[in-house]
Amino acid sequence: QVQLVESGGGLVQAGGSLRLSCAVSGGAFSWYTMGWFRQAPGKEREFVAFIVWRDTAYAESVKGRFTISRDNTKNTVYLQMNSLKPEDTAVYYCAAVQSGGRKTRGDDYDYWGQGTQVTVSS
Repeated sequence: QVQLVESGGGLVQAGGSLRLSCAVSGGAFSWYTMGWFRQAPGKEREFVAFIVWRDTAYAESVKGRFTISRDNTKNTVYLQMNSLKPEDTAVYYCAAVQSGGRKTRGDDYDYWGQGTQVTVSS
């Protein structure tokens, strides 16, 4: 089965940066649409970004601050997060679907990682 493992979360001061990684195994990674979602305590899961081939999209709240990328030779997707704000605090999840299309809804994705905690202090 396809497995996703996130890493790179942690505690950072407002204005700082983190890079999240998601390692994918068990599937044809280059054909997948890869997404990042996040969920804060008491809130529903929300879309952050996706990448399929070179096509990307971002939630308005992170546009200009976050960058999603992928390395198909390493079966890894990244989320570079700059200028972090306290409202970015959440558990961040990597997700995959064997689609090749543009996907912004959590229900579109078939495979999910365990999540990595990002905490931004003020």
